[in-house]
Amino acid sequence: FGNPETTTGGNALKFYASIRMDIRRIGQIKQGEDVVGNRTRVKIVKNKLAPPFKDAEFDILYNEGISREGDILDIGSQTAVIEKSGAWYSFGGSRIGQGKESARAFLKENPKVSSDIEKRVLAHFGLAKKGGAESAEETKSSGVQKKKE
Repeated sequence: FGNPETTTGGNALKFYASIRMDIRRIGQIKQGEDVVGNRTRVKIVKNKLAPPFKDAEFDILYNEGISREGDILDIGSQTAVIEKSGAWYSFGGSRIGQGKESARAFLKENPKVSSDIEKRVLAHFGLAKKGGAESAEETKSSGVQKKKE
């Protein structure tokens, strides 16, 4: 019948808050024997500004913050931009690394590959960044014609 945890301080905090999030650590990220971060799940419990009840999972690395490369790997493998077979991650026919930590290190050392994967993921969701000059194909596909002066 719902979450047994309650917010202390009465009903005012629940009522007046614009956004309430449930943040949970769901695992540890280890490098050898050392713990270098946490896998975190965030659930939006209340949101007055956007649709509520969304979930997100991401890696938080100590002394670094939220791992951009880890997010690129996760979303890239979900959208089939990155192929994942067993523990191996592959992109464009070449192997990135065995295991998530190895693939994350590869993307950190090769920012060009990382940005290429990111562009393809954004294009998959229709969020591709547009440059200053539009190509003729983009103009035709959008149905917008430039004015001639």
